[in-house]
Amino acid sequence: MVVAKQSPYEEFRLRRVEENKKRMEALNLPNLCQNLRLNSVKTSPMKKSTLAREKQLVVVRRSTRISNASSPVYKEASCCSTSADTQKVRIFIYFRKTFFKRHKNLIPFIRVSKGRDLSNRVYVSEELRENAFSKAEKLQADLGNSFPSFVKSMLHSHVSGGFWLGLPVHFCRSELQKQDGIITLIDEEGEEFETVYLAKRTGLSGGWLGFAVSHSLVYGDALVFELVRPTVFKVYITRVKSSGESPKI
Repeated sequence: MVVAKQSPYEEFRLRRVEENKKRMEALNLPNLCQNLRLNSVKTSPMKKSTLAREKQLVVVRRSTRISNASSPVYKEASCCSTSADTQKVRIFIYFRKTFFKRHKNLIPFIRVSKGRDLSNRVYVSEELRENAFSKAEKLQADLGNSFPSFVKSMLHSHVSGGFWLGLPVHFCRSELQKQDGIITLIDEEGEEFETVYLAKRTGLSGGWLGFAVSHSLVYGDALVFELVRPTVFKVYITRVKSSGESPKI
């Protein structure tokens, strides 16, 4: 039987293994390892003891700017926290009940889609608009000074969009009430229209839509508002396309 001759690398590796084995025996490492295996006993890890800690109340650190201030109180607040807010809600409820009872024919105009319908807008020249405004100023002069009055030229937002009518600020501060309420508009035929007056915004909101639609107001029309009573306006309309006819007084 022929034995294969070992390579030089394999001979070198075997010599190193024998040398290492002799060193381990000289250090008595095999016996030490055997003793450690016999003496080692499995023990369960020590559980961490949970000590009951007494709860203590501590003072929360606060900024020096508010350290002396009282702590905030978090509680639910009603939507009508003041008498003024309650009055506004009552006015709104009263307006809804009375307006829709008197003007049921205007409900289709009020329940419009989210998008604004601009197809019915009327566009006129500035010259015609100024002519209508001049006629309204002449009418205002003919009314005299018995009652305070002002002239308002209609914009698209007044008659075909937002249906919000802003009133002159100086007039509102000097002549009208300081809180929200109902203001009645009386047209030239004597028909009455109730509107909601917002004092802080100095304008007419709910109810103005009914007046504008009922009288077919368009861009450029000029209106004379005459305050005949503290919460009542007599309204005269000068049409932008009028050929010079004067409104009834």
